[in-house]
Amino acid sequence: MAEPIIIVSGLPRSGTSLMMRILEVGEVPILTDGRRAADEDNPRGYYEYEPVKRLKDDQHWLPAAQGKAVKIISELLLYLPATYAYQVIFMQRALPEVLASQRQMLLRRGKPADPAADAEMAQLFTKHLQRVEAWLGRQPSLQTCFISYNDLLRDPAPSIDRVNTFLGGRLNTQQITSVIDPNLYRQRMDT
Repeated sequence: MAEPIIIVSGLPRSGTSLMMRILEVGEVPILTDGRRAADEDNPRGYYEYEPVKRLKDDQHWLPAAQGKAVKIISELLLYLPATYAYQVIFMQRALPEVLASQRQMLLRRGKPADPAADAEMAQLFTKHLQRVEAWLGRQPSLQTCFISYNDLLRDPAPSIDRVNTFLGGRLNTQQITSVIDPNLYRQRMDT
């Protein structure tokens, strides 16, 4: 029996790259091509795999992902074929932080960012997440573990334990907490 594909997903700027790094340090094989270089917004790298962007029309790479972790933004999850088994680690982050992080990234790239549009974007993201989470709950070919980025940064051990249990205890947890750099928790909305 083939191993499931481990998918790290969530909204953009929700901690998916951090989770990929956690899995990598935990000795889970990852599927990435390194084409998108680390930058000020993701100084440890993006952990992307270019073929994922064409998942709707091209799924030839999925067999190579079995037993590995691959990052797929939440918008593309709906195109996963039911012919494979999946373990989805779905990153959740407070929406004001996601929006602030995206706005900051746009500003760094010299693109206009409209803070007034945040309310509209928050509504769109909320509807999108409701649709994706409902879809995840109906898929017999996948299991989902929801991880709060905010909780992971605040107190890593419980979240790492949940991920390790979800993955059947396969993580080497010895070095994982060294990956979590509180200095990279920017656009923090203290509650």
